[in-house]
Amino acid sequence: MRQAQKVRQGALAVFGSTFLTIFLSEMGDKTQVATLLMSAESQSPWLVFAGASSALVATSLLGCVLGCWLANRISPQMLKKAAGVSLLFIAIQLFWEVTHY
Repeated sequence: MRQAQKVRQGALAVFGSTFLTIFLSEMGDKTQVATLLMSAESQSPWLVFAGASSALVATSLLGCVLGCWLANRISPQMLKKAAGVSLLFIAIQLFWEVTHY
């Protein structure tokens, strides 16, 4: 019984941290603004919600499948370093665009 409770708490912790991280990172981003504009223009907010939700589920599924595939082939340390380098590259690119246009 104790083991099942620990597994459930671990699952809730993973779910909660994933939900909070994605929720906060998506707030106010271009996807949310695009969804807001599409909803206002179409006068069909529920259809826009269904389309946007489906797209987010599809991209999340792709990320999970790709992450699982990479985890079986590359060490976690290498994945963290690659993600860090990728984000640093994106940040430098964005900084360059802002300062040169």
